[in-house]
Amino acid sequence: MTLVETPHSPEAAFATTQRWSEYTDEQHQVWQLLYRRRIRELAGTASHIFLAGVKSIGLDEHRVPELDAVNGRLAALTGWRAVPVSGFIPATEFFQCLALRRFPTTVTVRPREQLEYIEEPDIFHDVFGHVPLHSHPIFADFLQRFGEAAAKVSDPTDMTRMSRLFWFTVEFGLVREAGKIKIYGSGLISSTADAANALGPQCDRREFDLDAVMQQAFEIDRLQDVLFVIESYDELFEAVERL
Repeated sequence: MTLVETPHSPEAAFATTQRWSEYTDEQHQVWQLLYRRRIRELAGTASHIFLAGVKSIGLDEHRVPELDAVNGRLAALTGWRAVPVSGFIPATEFFQCLALRRFPTTVTVRPREQLEYIEEPDIFHDVFGHVPLHSHPIFADFLQRFGEAAAKVSDPTDMTRMSRLFWFTVEFGLVREAGKIKIYGSGLISSTADAANALGPQCDRREFDLDAVMQQAFEIDRLQDVLFVIESYDELFEAVERL
């Protein structure tokens, strides 16, 4: 792989401020609707590590999370922080953030008429979907090591391979717990339709294999045909150590 240097504060050009006091009652209600609907469904389908993480970082079903409060809990557990950004940031800068245990987080709230699906990420996808797992030491170490490896990649082919690894783990990963397949990827955690598909008869669930994952193409705007199942989060860390 061709390597490049990692700069400091890579999200600086995309940084914003979470003005928590400016969220409207409507936005808090949207968060509440999304939270209550998903947490009820996730009780039986999500990884127990994710569910424990929701409690560990103090997510409140009644209101949009305040990142400073979330970060206070995260810092004590794993040293991770959710840093507010204005929207999508380029892949290289995103991976550089991960290498520093900084997770770029959109702070907007989707409109009520787009509860089911929104094309761009919002705070529900980013904080509810991603951040609870950052409280788990093994997953936290995996994500940082992934960021370190991906941030050094400049060859387009290698970047595609790293993006596939991120997609089939962090975004759409499955894990076997107590003999049952559970969801942990944020795209599954935050989406009823994607989660149902992932555990349903139309999805080809394959055992996790690093080489196979990095060769598997995907499309972002459709339900996934193929997903991969890890046996434990240690498997993710062991895989990224091979990169």
